[in-house]
Amino acid sequence: MPKPPSQQLNLIDPPPQITRDEALLKLDALCGQDLKPMAEHYGITIYAKNGRNKGWAGQVVERYLGQSPNSSHEADFEDFELKVIPVALNAKGEPYIRETMAITMFTAQELEIESFEESHLLLKMKRIILCARSIEGNDDQRSLFLCAVPFDLSHPALYDAVRRDYEEIRFVVRQSGLYALSGRLGEWIQPRPKGDGHCSGGYAFYAKKKLLSHILGLDGSEPQ
Repeated sequence: MPKPPSQQLNLIDPPPQITRDEALLKLDALCGQDLKPMAEHYGITIYAKNGRNKGWAGQVVERYLGQSPNSSHEADFEDFELKVIPVALNAKGEPYIRETMAITMFTAQELEIESFEESHLLLKMKRIILCARSIEGNDDQRSLFLCAVPFDLSHPALYDAVRRDYEEIRFVVRQSGLYALSGRLGEWIQPRPKGDGHCSGGYAFYAKKKLLSHILGLDGSEPQ
């Protein structure tokens, strides 16, 4: 009888992490493809009894890149943070950002002890891949993957502007607490309750539509 191997293979280890450059190359090949059939292929639910899965497209792209969804403070991937946002068309056929984008959760304690340079916000924003997908119909009849753009907050003026937004939000929390926060704060980022809009779900930093349009290079304005 043959001897058993001295070391068994570990079949449950996750696959090797993809790098940011590798991800951008792979995402470039995804441009123009409809994400809805891919959701079915990966077994990702778009509609369920309890409502629509708002994050389905992001989950599809994560699976395409070989990663399971992750909602922790750490990046979805070791080398970058993946974000997928919907883009609509105005009456002139110009693309525009329809909604803000969650960046990362925060607590009052974190704002108290973490400078901008030490923050999870900066960690996330320094290594983003921002992906855009189309919205076609009220129920996402089709959703084409449009583009993937790297973003690292390296422009000095924008870095300083986001840092000022962070310090403004930090000041309000220090002076008056989390309940004093408002989506009107900040020029490029804003604080908002996460989830259904109630404070019980915690608070998160959101990228304003102005920032997302800047990253994607979009000039289209939202219909009034």
